[in-house]
Amino acid sequence: MTAALEFRNLTLGYDRHPAVHHLHGPIASGALIAVVGPNGAGKSTVLKAISGLLRPTQGAIVIDGVDLSGKPPATILHAGVVQVPQRNGLFAKLTVRQNVQLGAYIHRRRRKHVEQRYDRLAERFPLLRERPDTLAGSLSGGQRRTVEFARAMMLDPKVVLLDEPTLGLDPASLAIIRDSVRAMNAEGVTVLMVEQNVRFGLALANHATVMSAGRVALTGTATEIRDRPNLMDVFFGAVPERT
Repeated sequence: MTAALEFRNLTLGYDRHPAVHHLHGPIASGALIAVVGPNGAGKSTVLKAISGLLRPTQGAIVIDGVDLSGKPPATILHAGVVQVPQRNGLFAKLTVRQNVQLGAYIHRRRRKHVEQRYDRLAERFPLLRERPDTLAGSLSGGQRRTVEFARAMMLDPKVVLLDEPTLGLDPASLAIIRDSVRAMNAEGVTVLMVEQNVRFGLALANHATVMSAGRVALTGTATEIRDRPNLMDVFFGAVPERT
């Protein structure tokens, strides 16, 4: 299977202080990967680097076979990588349809294409079909996340980066998030999901990576990692690094 993303000895940091050390390896096209670990492990830092918000201090990020390390966010976006931010990024006074269609901003002159793309996504995300004219500000937390995910899909991306998609949501919203992430992945999109809710992330993903202190402590199928008896020791760095 081809790689949608590949890290080559990637090191990231702020003001010359490394936050992520020597990340290396491919991410298969079409995978749904959960990246879990404690606060400060470097998970969100990796997403910033992929989307062009942080320039690597060493190594490379290869997207669909092209080295795009340190390229501006617009270049990364045109390469087919979209990030859904950690906090609510919707316009409360715009409708569901308007918010979703903003995701196709770079194609805004192709009106028919934008409308067709929305209609296709409405097949995967029923909320788009059932409540297109509802103001985003009146939606529940899980519903707002669904609109954000659908907006990210408007560009027909190759890779979607999710930063803490369940943050601050009530348990009832988790089922909505689960279904929405699976809908994205069912379109053939590679999903890289940073998640603090370890149980949720490992139950949803097919592969997973545990990060601790800026390094990969463990990687494998989500089932293998979930079933490890010493997972919490690895999670909090109490046992040696393993890959």
